[in-house]
Amino acid sequence: MILWHLITISLVFELVCLRNTATSLVTNNTPSRYSSHEETCCHRTDFHDSDRRQLLGKALATTVGVFTSSPVLPALASPSKSRTEGYSVQHSEKEWESLLSAQQYNILRRGGTERQRSSILDDEERVGTFVCAGCSTPLFASAAKFKSGTGWPSFASALLDNGAVEVLDGAEVRCNTCGGHLGDVFNDGWRFVGTPAFKTGKRFCIDGAALVFKPESGGKDVVGDRLPPNKVINYEPAAYRERPAT
Repeated sequence: MILWHLITISLVFELVCLRNTATSLVTNNTPSRYSSHEETCCHRTDFHDSDRRQLLGKALATTVGVFTSSPVLPALASPSKSRTEGYSVQHSEKEWESLLSAQQYNILRRGGTERQRSSILDDEERVGTFVCAGCSTPLFASAAKFKSGTGWPSFASALLDNGAVEVLDGAEVRCNTCGGHLGDVFNDGWRFVGTPAFKTGKRFCIDGAALVFKPESGGKDVVGDRLPPNKVINYEPAAYRERPAT
């Protein structure tokens, strides 16, 4: 009973603090990976109900941390570890720029995040393997993929047997072969009842543009930086790549 009182007090405290700071919320062009259904647009200029829901979600996540050692935490691209040193596949930045599309480069080499529902791979349901778009290392099996409703391809587990995926402090997920940023991993798999994530307790939230799907039945590979059918997204000019001055 005392524990529940502490939880309630913690939640109320978080809500009060978040309410006091809500009016100072500024425009955020980075998509949130917290929400399963609410976040449908990452370009916002004022404080909407979706912002309140997101703030409430953060408060709840903090409260859950009172009684669990594995809270749902945001995962950010880690600037503390090089994306080149220690990885077997090495290219210069100019080589990466020529090998990858603008979207792939922004995500894999700069730790960016694609917009929700912007990858054709979010709806990919065929049997096959998802490989790294930077070095073709097999990363995820189709059997581990599930519908999370977040707008990003989600997996319950990675192909850990071959050490293909590296999880850094802060839960950033990288390709262990080329160091490319793939996405984030969360400890909220239990929320997705009836999916593989419910068993593993994990949700690998991966940028589709960082992947290429290879169907088991053969046929053409599907590059993840392609838009879903009948979808058009107008990207900001600086959304992907800022080439260094020459």
